[in-house]
Amino acid sequence: MSQEPDNLVLVYLRRIDGKIDRLTDDVQDLKHRVTSLEGQVASIRGDMAAMSSRIDRIETRLDRIERRLDLTPAPVG
Repeated sequence: MSQEPDNLVLVYLRRIDGKIDRLTDDVQDLKHRVTSLEGQVASIRGDMAAMSSRIDRIETRLDRIERRLDLTPAPVG
């Protein structure tokens, strides 16, 4: 009879151990996915900075064109 409770405890411990192993694998997967998302967000931010820079250059060129064509008043100063 003393053998039965020990076996039952071991059965439950093995089940818990298996569940912990699965949770560990799931957490590792989530860590990889979050890292991937962080890289993608960083890439998007870089792309947005590059686009902002291009827009600034286009605005400068457009301002110069408008001044040459006398479409807007020249800046004072």
